[in-house]
Amino acid sequence: MSARKASNNSFPQPNITVQAREARLTLSEDAVVIHRNGIEFRSPSPFATWTEMTLALRARDNGVVNCSGVVISCSGNKHTGYHVSMVFTSLSKQAQARLSLLAQSSLA
Repeated sequence: MSARKASNNSFPQPNITVQAREARLTLSEDAVVIHRNGIEFRSPSPFATWTEMTLALRARDNGVVNCSGVVISCSGNKHTGYHVSMVFTSLSKQAQARLSLLAQSSLA
């Protein structure tokens, strides 16, 4: 599995919007690690395991990759924040190709 930490040069602010039924987050680059088939991020609020979420990843070239996923792990506390891991579900071929490029980027 390949992964990279998104750098300040990889996405303009705000770069990622995470939306669940009851929450919507806009995350900065330093709070995100992109994988080919998932994402990890820091959140000020917890998410229940198996929560379905949607993401909008804004790439450097102003393209947007829209993804859906499921939270598989959420650990932490309200004082230090929460580490959330989710896997993508139902990705189109174009979204899969774009995420693979982001995950394997030379900016890693």
